Amino acid sequence: MKPAVLFESREGIATLTLNEGDRLNPLSPALQQGALDALRRVREDRSIRALILTAAGRAFCVGADLNDFSERAKDASRGSLGTQVGQMLDQTGNPLVAELRSLPVPVVCAVNGVAAGGGVGLALAADLVIAARSAYFYLPFVPALGAVPDMGASWALPRAVGRARALGLALLG
Repeated sequence: MKPAVLFESREGIATLTLNEGDRLNPLSPALQQGALDALRRVREDRSIRALILTAAGRAFCVGADLNDFSERAKDASRGSLGTQVGQMLDQTGNPLVAELRSLPVPVVCAVNGVAAGGGVGLALAADLVIAARSAYFYLPFVPALGAVPDMGASWALPRAVGRARALGLALLG
């Protein structure tokens, strides 16, 4: 089984690659935990001077792992789906964004293909976002899900694009 996240450090530059490209890099539990582990390595290794966050495949990150949530929803002992989403955000989602934003080195996010939902929040947690021509950003929260943008997007987006544009993106997708 291939790792959900690849990490390498060479000549002071660390690269964290989301590696579930065949599934468009959803925020699976393994991907989130692997990314958290890699970010802790960056924090601890004083030889690292910068981090590149990128992804394998034709998408950066499609956000929530809907397959995982569908499986979890079948187990009533885990609580409601809303409770499970909240637990995921508390345990890995929010710590992932907080760790990215607080790293002592610059973080450059290279986005290819779609960044959707939580993938937008993940990208916006970087200090600098570079988008390939194939990149696009989609926030399905309000129009498709009736939910507030997560993974820090509701905080970072207005700071990145301004209040009016952020409201348009969040409310209209």
